[in-house]
Amino acid sequence: MKKLLLTLTMVAAIHNLSAQEITLDKIYSGYYRGKSIAGITSMKNGDNYLVIEPTGIAKYSYKTSQKEGNLVDGKFESYIFSDDESKILLQVGSQPIYRHSFLGKFDVKDLKSGKVISLNEGKPVQEPSFSPDATKVAFIVDNNLFYQDLTSGKITQITADGKKNSILNGLADWVYEEEFGHAKQYEWTKNSDAIVFVKSDEAQVPEIYIPIYGKNLYPVEMRYKYPKAGEKNSVVSAQLYRLDNGKTMQLNLGSFKNYYIPNVFQTAKPDEIVLITSERIQNASDILKVNTKTGAVQKLFTETDEKWIETDSPTLEFLEDDSFLWASERDGNRHLYWYDKDGKLKKQITKGNWEVTDYYGFNPKSKEIYVQTTEKGSINKVVSKVNIESGKSQLISNGEGNNAANFSKNYNYFIETSSTASRPYTYVLKDGNGKTVKELQNNNDQLQKLKADNFSEKEFITIPNAVGDQMNAWIIKPKNFDPNKKYPLFMFQYSGPGSQQVANSWDNGNAMWFNHLVQKGYIVACVDGRGTGYKGAKYKKVTYMNLGKYEIEDQITAAKWFGNQSYIDKSRIGMFGWSFGGYMTSLAMTKGADVFKAGIAVAPVTNWRYYDSVYTERFMRTPQENPDGYDKNSPTEYANLLKGKFLLIHGTADDNVHFQNSMEFSEALIQNKKQFEFMAYPDKNHGIYGGQTRPQLYQKMTDFILENL
Repeated sequence: MKKLLLTLTMVAAIHNLSAQEITLDKIYSGYYRGKSIAGITSMKNGDNYLVIEPTGIAKYSYKTSQKEGNLVDGKFESYIFSDDESKILLQVGSQPIYRHSFLGKFDVKDLKSGKVISLNEGKPVQEPSFSPDATKVAFIVDNNLFYQDLTSGKITQITADGKKNSILNGLADWVYEEEFGHAKQYEWTKNSDAIVFVKSDEAQVPEIYIPIYGKNLYPVEMRYKYPKAGEKNSVVSAQLYRLDNGKTMQLNLGSFKNYYIPNVFQTAKPDEIVLITSERIQNASDILKVNTKTGAVQKLFTETDEKWIETDSPTLEFLEDDSFLWASERDGNRHLYWYDKDGKLKKQITKGNWEVTDYYGFNPKSKEIYVQTTEKGSINKVVSKVNIESGKSQLISNGEGNNAANFSKNYNYFIETSSTASRPYTYVLKDGNGKTVKELQNNNDQLQKLKADNFSEKEFITIPNAVGDQMNAWIIKPKNFDPNKKYPLFMFQYSGPGSQQVANSWDNGNAMWFNHLVQKGYIVACVDGRGTGYKGAKYKKVTYMNLGKYEIEDQITAAKWFGNQSYIDKSRIGMFGWSFGGYMTSLAMTKGADVFKAGIAVAPVTNWRYYDSVYTERFMRTPQENPDGYDKNSPTEYANLLKGKFLLIHGTADDNVHFQNSMEFSEALIQNKKQFEFMAYPDKNHGIYGGQTRPQLYQKMTDFILENL
C-alpha cells in the first residue's frame, strides 16, 4: 500500500495534479484507479474463501474476515479447484487469442502432498478442466482434445483431426466464442468416465484475412474463418468419448434441432450430459439429455419464442435430484422455471414485472435459490433469496444500485460487490440474511479524488418516445450549471439488443472522460431506447427484423426532447458511440442530419451483411430472407444526407467488426462528395488499446468535440 501511494504521489507531481479538474492526463496516469478484490471463491467447507493477491492465493475466514495465510504462494493469473479441493489448477501465464480464448500455461498442485506438476509438460493449452474425481485434467492443443493422468503424468490424445481453420474439437470457433460467450465446448460426466464434446468442421466457412503491418517489410496476414450473415457456418456434431475403451462415437441428433450446439452441461447424475441445440433461426432451442453409457439422446423440452431465444446466456442448473432450473422470457420477463428430471414443468418460481439477471445457486437445506433481479427498478440490480416451493422472497442486498454476490458454499455468508452511479465499488461481507458482518474494502479514496476535482454525478430521468414508452436516461451537468444558460449536448449510447447503458452503477470507463467534457462546458447524456434490456421482452424485441430502425428513431426523438429544454442549445447536439453505438452514431449523422451537428463513430458496423451470422441472424434472420431489413437500416444507404462534422475511427486489425465496414462507409461518403475525418489505428483490434493508443484516441476525440461542437 505504501508503495502504491508513493507511485501516485510521484505521478501527481509529474502531471501537476493540483488543478481542481478532471484531465486526460489524470485519467490515463491511473490517478483515479479504483481497487477490487480478485478471484473470490468459496471453499467447500463454507467457512473460508480465497482471493488472488500479489503474494499468492490467500485464504480468509468468513466468520472473522481475517486472513489465515496463503493456500498457495506465488503469482497467478487465475485458479481452478478440483471438486474435492484436493488439487488446484494454477494459471501462471497466458496469451490472448480472441474475446474469451487464450493460450495458457498451467501447473497442478496437490494440496495434500504439496507436489506440483506442469500441465502438458509446461507447454500452452486451452480450456483445461479437472475430471470430477480429480485424477485427470482435460485440455485442448492445436484444436485437439487431450487428458492428462495426474498420478502417472501420462497424456492421452482423444482426437487427432484438429486443424487450424478446419476442424476444432471441444473448442468454439470464432463466431461461437464471440456470440455464445465461451470458448469451451466439452464437459466431463459426473463420474469422470466420459467426455462429451462438440466437433466443428469449418472447412466451408468463408475466410477473412487481415493485414498485420507491425514493422514487417511486407505485411503478414491474419486469416481465420468468419461466417457473415447468410453465409455458411461450421458443421457441428456432438461426440461421446469413453475413457474405458478409448473410443469416440458421434451422437445422433438427427431428430432434433442440430444446426447450432451452443452449450454442453454436466448434470447431477453420473452417465448424463445435457446439450442445448437450435436451428439456424434462433427462435427455438432443444434441451437434450445424453446417456453417456449408451449414447442415446432424449429431448427434455423445447423452448420457443416468436422472435428469438437468448442462446448466448442460458441459465440451466441441476439440483441434487436431477430436477433443474431454467430461465425463460415466455411470460414477457426473464424468470426462473423448475422442471423435473424428465423435462416436465413443475412450476414458475419467480414472477413479476421485473427480470432475473443472474443466478447464484440453490441451498438444499432451506430450499432457496439466490438470484440477482431488477425488482427494485430496471436501472438497479439487487440480490434476493427465493423459496422454490412457497415462492417467498427476501431482499438481502442493498435496495438500490448494482449489487452482485459471491456466496459461501453453505450460503451462510456472501460477499456483496456494490456500487451506484455516485458511489464506487464496495466489498462487504454479509451473513445469509443480508446483515453486514464487515466491510472488506471500499473506494473512498477514488471518490474523494474525483470530488476534489469537481466530479459531477449522473441525474436519472425518463424521456418519452414516439409510441409512449418512457426511456431511461441519465444526464451529467456542470457543477456550476446555470439553468438560464444554453449548453451544447453530447450524447453517448450503445443501443444494442438487450444492452444497458443507463444503470445505477459506477462507471470506471467513459464516465471520467464525460466529466472532463462537462468541465469544458458540455452537458453529457445517455438514453436507452427500444431494443435495450431489463425492461421486458416486448421493449427489447420490438426491433426484430429491423435492427437500427427504432433505435435511431428513439435517439433522434431524445435529442429533439433535449433540444426543447431551456438549457440546451439545440443547434449544438453531438453523438458518440462504439461498435453498435458507432453504427447508431453513423445513422444519427445521416438519417438524423438535421438534429446532430457532430458525431464520432468508433469501430462501427455500417452494413449488417458484413457482420457475423449468429449475432445478426438472431435479430434479423438472413439477408436472403430479409434484404430490406439489412439495406434500409444501413448508414451507407443514407451517406448523401450527411451535413455535420463526422469523425470515423477504426482499428485495422479488428477481428470482430471488420475494417471493411468503415471502408465501405467512407467510399459511400466520398462518392456523395461528403467531407469527414477518418482515423485508422494500425494493427489494433475492436478495443483499440495498447501502449499510448487510448490516451491518443481520447485526446483526438476531445479535440474534435471542442473544435466542432
